[in-house]
Amino acid sequence: MSGADEAMTARRARELLGVGAKATPAELRRAFRVAAKTVHPDRAGGSAEAFHRMVAAYELLRRERPARDRFIQPPVAQPPRREAADPNLLCITPLIAFRGGEVDHRTPEGRRLRIKAPPGLRTGDRLRVGDIVLRITVRGDGQLMVRGDDLWLTLEVDRRLLEQGGRTRLETPLGWREIWITKKAAARGLVRLPEEGLPARGRHRQGHLFVRLQAVEETASSAARTLLRRFAAAWAA
Repeated sequence: MSGADEAMTARRARELLGVGAKATPAELRRAFRVAAKTVHPDRAGGSAEAFHRMVAAYELLRRERPARDRFIQPPVAQPPRREAADPNLLCITPLIAFRGGEVDHRTPEGRRLRIKAPPGLRTGDRLRVGDIVLRITVRGDGQLMVRGDDLWLTLEVDRRLLEQGGRTRLETPLGWREIWITKKAAARGLVRLPEEGLPARGRHRQGHLFVRLQAVEETASSAARTLLRRFAAAWAA
């Protein structure tokens, strides 16, 4: 790898691809496809060195994004100051609400407690820990959101699959799920997986998992992979 490649920064990469700091994965792929075509060694005015820089820029920005790019959720809302200072409030993530787990909590006296939260907790529930009664609030963690008893997430799907329908596998924070995208589901942009939401607990019913479907041009990703293969062959030569 050359010194120029090692000095590649995110700012320089965005300049090369012509994208902003908040570019989505789909926008990044489209920008790479357009930019790579102009500098490809097979085109007039192109070169292996320029194409290599373009690939390096794309890979740098692609790696900067979270591993689960497919899950598109708004940033986690910060609790109001008064609520955040409430010593009897225990904030948990949707994943903890789904399967349970350990949560740290600090008492007004400064003691740090490691609390084992049971699965199925909802916002508004009470949890007794010794002589302390804590109120539960469930907050989205950037991958999952909770609405009542139900879990919600967003999945990027190839536009052709949405148009034609078909079966696909979905990797969720809860594990792999297989979903069938019907024309009706594609039109609504939503698939429901029955009884895949928060588990039943006390007066709460078993929830569902709702998957929002967001169309993306996967052809751009395929084109990018093709260009990468061509580049590897040209660079090796």
